[in-house]
Amino acid sequence: MRILLASAEVHPFSKTGGLADMVGALGKALAKAGHHVEIVTPLYRGIRERFPQLTPKDWRFDLPMGNRRVAGGLYVAELAERLTVSFVDQPGYFNRSSIYQENGRDYADNAERFIFFSKAVVNLARYQLQPPEVVHIHDWHTALVPLLIQNQSRHDGWRHAPPTCLTIHNLAYQGLYPRDVFALTNLPANQFNHDGAEFFGQCNFLKAGLATADALTTVSPRYAREITTEALGHGLDGVLRKRHARLHGILNGVDYDEWNTTRNPHLKFSYDATDLSGKAANKEALQHELGLPVNAATPLFGTITRLADQKGIGILLGALEEMLPAGMQFVLLGSGAPHFERALRELAARFPDRVAVRLEFDQGLSHRIEAGSDFYLMPSVFEPCGLNQMYSLRYGTIPIVRMTGGLDDTVIDVAENPQRATGIKFQEYSVPALAKAIRKALVLFENKPLDAHYRRNGMAADFSWDATLTAYAKLYRELRGK
Repeated sequence: MRILLASAEVHPFSKTGGLADMVGALGKALAKAGHHVEIVTPLYRGIRERFPQLTPKDWRFDLPMGNRRVAGGLYVAELAERLTVSFVDQPGYFNRSSIYQENGRDYADNAERFIFFSKAVVNLARYQLQPPEVVHIHDWHTALVPLLIQNQSRHDGWRHAPPTCLTIHNLAYQGLYPRDVFALTNLPANQFNHDGAEFFGQCNFLKAGLATADALTTVSPRYAREITTEALGHGLDGVLRKRHARLHGILNGVDYDEWNTTRNPHLKFSYDATDLSGKAANKEALQHELGLPVNAATPLFGTITRLADQKGIGILLGALEEMLPAGMQFVLLGSGAPHFERALRELAARFPDRVAVRLEFDQGLSHRIEAGSDFYLMPSVFEPCGLNQMYSLRYGTIPIVRMTGGLDDTVIDVAENPQRATGIKFQEYSVPALAKAIRKALVLFENKPLDAHYRRNGMAADFSWDATLTAYAKLYRELRGK
């Protein structure tokens, strides 16, 4: 089957979070399974320099953007057999210092940037010599693609247009802009309506995709249920309930070719479930790297995250204030909201022997934190899937998670199954609830046989792409057969 995946970010070329990991890994898995896959993504600044294997393709975009036209080009990279990544080159939109924002503020023309990108995706899907049989798009940045394809199929002579699948990675991010942005789509004005992009007088990219895509998926089964409720539907629960028959919860897989503990170039010491001594050595190396006292007897807690309200940073800071004096260390890698960055810097300054903070993105360090930590903190308000808790399990690091979305789907608490327990869960979103979970971890850390039992259970858990791939392939076949 020929499948086109479109995403605003794709690992290893661009990344701000789990979206990039998922799309990159899905493309690899589909190609390994025998499908012909093209991933389409923007050509951001620095990609050509970091990946010199990119080559220009004889393809020119000349796309309408309201009352003007915008040109662009295409670069390609052949990553593997049957796997191509196509980069939409439009320097005015994408040759910038960051993907979405600068100095904590979104680019003012993000709507225009991703309308252009969506039109480029549709242009490729329509005019390539071997067009895709399914177009699979991801999040709000590409959510106008189904509406654009639908319009060209109905009114512009595109016979046999491919079906579309939209994956919701995070419903909270919707691409909500003033209504005059819709003119840049060049769609008929009467298509700005309640059954499409219109949302309380504004233009909502994600809503357009939810209303018009042939299939909708989320990145975990529980999240598919949660977003049809008023509490977690972010104003779109009514649309999702209306289309519930098209909504599928498919748990993300983990790319174990990259996230492993035995052949990992980012780790100084290899280890596996039969011998955890390498994990202890990685912990000491991480403590040394981050300037913390090297002490195997001190439990080390780690977090790698965007600094946003959704990630539970508010209660994390409160729980750390309470628990750091109890004899624990904490390391964090991430960036985001300036007030959270400031609070974390202040915490590290007050507890220099307990807290290490790196406000940046560092792929290698993320592996070392996963391997060197004893526990991984993930107290999200909501979590569509989450990947770091699954990385933690494979690295023998015990996740402490709130019972929501994919966190609840992937971590087993002792209260659910003592024999198969892999982590610690808590329900209430509050500082006392998280602090209690951390206290449970400190008790577990002192019980070495039980601690090892949790870690080995986690390392034996299988979240490979096999089940995920089977579910998506089945869905693609159903779409193609319609």
